[in-house]
Amino acid sequence: MKFFKDKTDDFFRWVKGTELVQLDDIDVSEDPVRPELTLGWRITKGRKIFGLKYNGDVEGVVCVAFTTDIPATIKELELMSTNEDNGKIAIAYTLWSLKKGAGKKIMRELLNYVKEKNQLDSIMTLSPLTPMATHYHIRNGAKLIKINPTTQNFEYKV
Repeated sequence: MKFFKDKTDDFFRWVKGTELVQLDDIDVSEDPVRPELTLGWRITKGRKIFGLKYNGDVEGVVCVAFTTDIPATIKELELMSTNEDNGKIAIAYTLWSLKKGAGKKIMRELLNYVKEKNQLDSIMTLSPLTPMATHYHIRNGAKLIKINPTTQNFEYKV
């Protein structure tokens, strides 16, 4: 019984102790979705990288672009990216976790970030056409908006 209590206590400490932070540097080769996108690409023209931090360690990463429309490809995302003050939509175009549960938690934290900004209408995704991506977003409360030739867009309500 003590083992179960210790695991539960650790989990709640983790949930309460994580924070969303903006990152200026990541190892892009760790990105399982879009490792071909350079670090420079991810942090220019209204694009940002956020990490889920706990005890000084990054346990999840999400890359976001701010746009005024919903892209269907990375090229469209590149052309539509604008600074955060002008963008009305946050597009999460890649996300990965280094700890079980960190992917779900980082999306919740990103939603809180967008709510605090009070200027964004929604968080959309530019996700690959894979069962894993579909299952992840549906399980986390997103709604499928559009299926494109090579990607799909989900919406998280703000």
